[in-house]
Amino acid sequence: MTTPEILILEDEAAAARRLQRLVETLHPDWRVLEVLDCVDTAIEWLSEHPAPDLILMDIHLADGSSFDIFREVEVRCPVIFTTAYDQYAIQAFKVNSIDYILKPVKEEELRAALNKWRDLRGQASPPADYTPLLQELSTPSPSYQKRLVIRFGQHLKAIDIEEAAYFYIESRVTMMRTHQGKEYPVDHNLDQLEGILDPARFFRINRKFIVHVQAIDQMYVHSKSRVRLVLEPPIDTETIVSAERAARFKDWLKG
Repeated sequence: MTTPEILILEDEAAAARRLQRLVETLHPDWRVLEVLDCVDTAIEWLSEHPAPDLILMDIHLADGSSFDIFREVEVRCPVIFTTAYDQYAIQAFKVNSIDYILKPVKEEELRAALNKWRDLRGQASPPADYTPLLQELSTPSPSYQKRLVIRFGQHLKAIDIEEAAYFYIESRVTMMRTHQGKEYPVDHNLDQLEGILDPARFFRINRKFIVHVQAIDQMYVHSKSRVRLVLEPPIDTETIVSAERAARFKDWLKG
């Protein structure tokens, strides 16, 4: 079998150097053909060269989305995508059985993805078809509420939901605490909030708490498979992921 030839598409110089170094460390006999940083250059390269054996492709390049590449040229080789945060794209990769790695890229995750590709390489299979992926990504993602109108006294205040660190119940009142530590009463109950909050960012850990992923400072193993959280900003109330939600919580953390 010929020496694998790899194309890297990554617009962050430091990340590109690290990715190339990891590939060369994990597989010294493999060849990195080129490291490209933008959509236009990638389209030109793929139009003028034979297809590589594998592409390591960042979703967001210097001049736009890497998905534009697939609309301009036919990509017939396997692709391992890298992404920092694109939750919707991750779901599409899962549906279409395409590998992806969350950034920053960890050596063990890259090793697993490369080994999986290596083990599949050479098996009789049709060329890669990314049409289902592009169709999936063309479907608009769900729209979640961006602001809450908070009422206190005779005053109203619109607050971006992304400012919320967590929502909780106190004396039968739903409260919101922001990342800056400010507190406001909320007209919605937690059941209603679950329907308007982005589930990629917020998770209901028990009957009394919904937390933003960035509010989780520390996590500890607790009894009966539960997880104890330390939140930022801190709160005196103990915050435990309930036993029935613990498995889904761990999956949620993975993105």
